[in-house]
Amino acid sequence: MSGLAFLIPIALGMGLVGLGAFFWAMRKGQFDDLDGAAHRILIEDEDDQA
Repeated sequence: MSGLAFLIPIALGMGLVGLGAFFWAMRKGQFDDLDGAAHRILIEDEDDQA
């Protein structure tokens, strides 16, 4: 039983850290352009051709 008293606060803390990281990424605009990277990989750069 004492193991649960130790592990439950750790699990809750890790969950709060993950939730904080998610909200930080939302505020910084990490999820604004989800399709941009997928389309950029298909575009051929003309500068790279020799």
